[in-house]
Amino acid sequence: MMNRFSASQPNASKGKQYQIRIGQHLDLECSAWLAGLAITNLEGGEAILSGLLVDQAALYGVLVSLRDLNVTLLELRSGA
Repeated sequence: MMNRFSASQPNASKGKQYQIRIGQHLDLECSAWLAGLAITNLEGGEAILSGLLVDQAALYGVLVSLRDLNVTLLELRSGA
């Protein structure tokens, strides 16, 4: 039996897609420290972190880790 909350929010437990553009390259091994987000290093010294985060607390954790690494945050996008 489904309750009214699970019926109205079928994707809430899966999380949300995020894309974070930063101002420097990261080692691919840093993905484990950044909630498993995929790291794509771009030409020009920037990188994109992308993937699914389970909730906003996970997003804040990633942002705190980037701050602690002294990484410049350039853009943050969220999707469905």
